[in-house]
Amino acid sequence: MDFSSLLILLLIFLTTCFVLMYWKMLKEKSHLPPGPVPLPLIGNLMQLNTKDPVKSLMKLHEKYGPVYTIFWGPQPSLVLCGYKAVKEALIDQGEEFGARGDYPVFLSYTKGHGIAFRNGEKWKELRRFTLLTLRNFGMGKRSIEERIQEEAQFLVKEFAKTKQSPIDPTVFLGRTVSNVICSIIFGRRFDYEDERLLTIVTSINNNFQIMSNPWGTLYNIYPDIMDYLPGQHQKIFSNFDKITEIVQKEMKSHKETLDPKEPRDYIDCFLIKMQQETRVEDPSFYEKSLLMSVQNLLFGGTETVSTTLRYGFLILMKYPEIAEKIQKEIDNVVGRDRCPCLDDKSRMPFTEAVIHEIMRFADVIPLSLPHAVSHDTVFRGYKIPKGTYVIPLLTSVHYDPSQFKSINTFNPQNFLDENGRFKRNDALMPFSAGKRICLGESLARMELFLYFTTLLQNFTFQPTINREELDLTPVGSGLGNVPSHYNCCLVPR
Repeated sequence: MDFSSLLILLLIFLTTCFVLMYWKMLKEKSHLPPGPVPLPLIGNLMQLNTKDPVKSLMKLHEKYGPVYTIFWGPQPSLVLCGYKAVKEALIDQGEEFGARGDYPVFLSYTKGHGIAFRNGEKWKELRRFTLLTLRNFGMGKRSIEERIQEEAQFLVKEFAKTKQSPIDPTVFLGRTVSNVICSIIFGRRFDYEDERLLTIVTSINNNFQIMSNPWGTLYNIYPDIMDYLPGQHQKIFSNFDKITEIVQKEMKSHKETLDPKEPRDYIDCFLIKMQQETRVEDPSFYEKSLLMSVQNLLFGGTETVSTTLRYGFLILMKYPEIAEKIQKEIDNVVGRDRCPCLDDKSRMPFTEAVIHEIMRFADVIPLSLPHAVSHDTVFRGYKIPKGTYVIPLLTSVHYDPSQFKSINTFNPQNFLDENGRFKRNDALMPFSAGKRICLGESLARMELFLYFTTLLQNFTFQPTINREELDLTPVGSGLGNVPSHYNCCLVPR
């Protein structure tokens, strides 16, 4: 057989594979909710702006309604839009929609170890253990509130050193928030100039920005191809490696000094569970699981809150009259002679409303992490097969006109009643909802209240440009909505 005949046979074989693959995609689509027609291999990539996939998904929501199907490459995903659809899936049918879908920018590194990307009984066991440890927060030696208050005061001192010079608050906020979760995990805070803390904060921040730009989006669609291509996505894994090296050294030190009767932190508690583990073949508590669980906690406990703070202060510089009203409420309730505490929250409805509106408006995690259907189920009349990926489009919930007023403007009245009292709204889901709701939700809410009130008690944030020029549009939108870069001056009050 000559070369041309081989080439023809190869072409026929590839064409047949191509046709069969496309037929499989169309067959899958026929049983799922409506959506744009996918193309072979690339799926609906033509309908997605990789610079802003959230905006693209919102446009498809307008066309196809609250539940539709989109193909990320050859993989179909169910997109849930609006409060009613997301609540119905994640809460009312939480068991069916409670599995975790693949998310390659994380999964390629964690390999399924740790808390965030496990499923089944092992995940439930790890989650229960971690929740209990977070609640104990250092085995009860110091309360969560005290740790946050202490860290907020360290930040106040750092800001005072700037003497009103223009600063980029990114690293400042990252270090202080990361120190809170570090004190739970490692049993101590780090000095702000400690190379370990700086490495953790900068690595996580860099990864968050990459995961929120087109490189991160493309990696999630074509991980097997992107692994071999140059680009910013390659930095994700080297950043994770830097954090891993720090965590491994901490784990080694903890093993050498462990006292099972006196656990000091999350690592100690995990090491004790490892000693108690009786399952040799399929354990829940083992070294790789500890290493990746710590990675998960550091990422979740650092970036979400620090980005929300950074976005929040940008918004308050845009609307200084709102910041002034918060400061007046702080002066009336707290005064200037003591630190704000959680007991103050019930007497500060406007401040609470502003913080909740910041979470809604900033919409820092617009897509949530992907879910997956745990077993064949029916949703809104469609038969959804086990393993189907699910994207809860949280932006569509936070900007749902049936749940919030003037959705495209910053409006604290969304969380105030007619008498000026704070009003909760279940459609605010910054930490997702249901069985996969963020482990650190209660900790994050405490941090946001104590940091916003402490910093505004001590400083007025002033922009270095006219406030009319401040742009609240995110510069990256994928895993997260990243606020535009800004400098500000911290003016003591």
